[in-house]
Amino acid sequence: MKNSSKEYARMSVDATDRRILEALQRKGRMSNADLSEQVNLSASACHRRVQRLETEGYIKDYVALLDARKMGVSTTVFVEITLQGQADEVLDAFEKAVRRIPDVLECHLMAGTADYILKVVAENTEDFARIHRQHLARLPGVAQMQSSFALRTVFKTTALPVWGEK
Repeated sequence: MKNSSKEYARMSVDATDRRILEALQRKGRMSNADLSEQVNLSASACHRRVQRLETEGYIKDYVALLDARKMGVSTTVFVEITLQGQADEVLDAFEKAVRRIPDVLECHLMAGTADYILKVVAENTEDFARIHRQHLARLPGVAQMQSSFALRTVFKTTALPVWGEK
């Protein structure tokens, strides 16, 4: 029987690795010296562990998280998309086209009433109307679209849970 990814992570990542992953998710630009001090490990051992976590794919990349307001895109819209059909070519055409829209931050294939849900950012409602008109309404295979505007972000994180022994 195959292990789930959660079980696999538990077997491959020890408590020290989990502390490293948690710390780096909070502050990815932390120096190795600061990280090693925070996780109570020598700098060289910490560096080796981080390199291993990168090589094994636990750490995919390091990014800067930008302030949406300062970037002028403080409006978040979730768009539910229902396609005309489920054939592979319909799904492939939609996914290829939606990737080219810079205002779409996320696209998820869904189970349930909608086929896809998109997370879109815009300057304001007028800007979203432009995005809708110029991009979303032209996506291939779309039968129905429903947009919901986020009134306020209550909480947001990019940090994944790092499993420990329960």
